[in-house]
Amino acid sequence: MNVKRIFATTQRILSQLRHDPRTLALMVVAPCLLMTILKYVYQGQPQTFQHAAAAMLGIFPMLVMFLITSVATLRERTSGTLERLLILPITKLEFILGYAFAFALAAFIQSIVVSSVAIGPLGLKVAGSQLSMIFVAVLDALLGLAIGLFVSSFAKTEFQAVQFLPVVLLPQLLLSGLLAPVETMPGLFHFLSHFLPLTYSVDAMKKVMTGQGSFTHDFELIALFLFFFLAAGALTLKRKSK
Repeated sequence: MNVKRIFATTQRILSQLRHDPRTLALMVVAPCLLMTILKYVYQGQPQTFQHAAAAMLGIFPMLVMFLITSVATLRERTSGTLERLLILPITKLEFILGYAFAFALAAFIQSIVVSSVAIGPLGLKVAGSQLSMIFVAVLDALLGLAIGLFVSSFAKTEFQAVQFLPVVLLPQLLLSGLLAPVETMPGLFHFLSHFLPLTYSVDAMKKVMTGQGSFTHDFELIALFLFFFLAAGALTLKRKSK
């Protein structure tokens, strides 16, 4: 594994992001706007807003990075960019790690902006530290990136890549504890929730927000899911769609 090739890929992805204002708006402006809407939807219900906002701060990074990564990777494959890159000495793992570092930086910036807006103007109260909140958000973003890289291998068009969003993430939203506590779900759904990464993302963010309990166990499981999907993405990464 060559560090120079990894960072060359990272630099290329960051350069593409810098010249794509629509993607930047999706990553930074859209979550802030959605958090603001959420604030006014629950105007007069501060406790409900606190609960919902905590979960959303864990969901937004994963959702946004899943969407951007799956489409961007598919575009590089169908345009022939990936095929040209893999003719060079760069390996699939180096390619994926380059993506991961680039979007980790993007997620870090996104998390700082969104959490600052939520804590500042929107009045979100955080019992834990903002640094812990940013750390969990970045980890969630990387998980969304890893899943996006993995599922993009099964899509032939950008439209198909977007179609994976409701298939992969909506069931997790329903079973993650966002709408109802996991403990109150029927037996089968309770069992399935333990195998969904978003469950641990939402739980970790709630613990940071309330300052109650340690999110170390959640972190370990999110990291496990992250490594699994990165490895699966490297194994299933195709040069070009047929």
